[in-house]
Amino acid sequence: MAEPKRCPWCLGDPEMTAYHDEEWGVPLHDDRRIFEFLVLETAQAGLSWSTILHRRDGYRAAFAKFDVDRVAKYGAKDLDRLLHDARIIRNRLKIRATVTNAQAFHKVRDEFGSFDRYMWEFVGGRPKQGRRRSLAQLPAYTKEAERFSGDLRSRGFKFIGPTVVYAHMQATGMVNDHLVSCYRYPVIERLGQR
Repeated sequence: MAEPKRCPWCLGDPEMTAYHDEEWGVPLHDDRRIFEFLVLETAQAGLSWSTILHRRDGYRAAFAKFDVDRVAKYGAKDLDRLLHDARIIRNRLKIRATVTNAQAFHKVRDEFGSFDRYMWEFVGGRPKQGRRRSLAQLPAYTKEAERFSGDLRSRGFKFIGPTVVYAHMQATGMVNDHLVSCYRYPVIERLGQR
């Protein structure tokens, strides 16, 4: 049986292919998973996604399985521990940003009832369908990502520019950026209609 047609960015790395096939673009509504992607996308800034994906288990261990309430309470001892944890990217600013973002995430959740409810308003509550035919058509960010990023920054989030936010939107299914030739495009499109 022939392999299904996939987005070219995931080919050649089994972990990237599994991520593409099982997670990327699936609409998320669970705050813990949403926080996980915010942490990972923030860590990715300036790096490749595969670098972060291959360290995901290390991030889970280092950041309390992405329990936003626990991470929001991290203090100086935790920062020192994380700066010495080889399982994650040991960038002081990014690690601090993760704690700051957990605190800001908590406030958004309190204000809106869930981060999910807040986040999905930036796309009108339903995933945008990219309908892209080539990787060259994928934007670095969109006007929705600029608005979302600007609002996050106004709420105290760090390392969260429009490019990082757009990657988050793609990962969490706010936009379906599988190429139309990819076997996952119609699957994700149907999930977005629920």
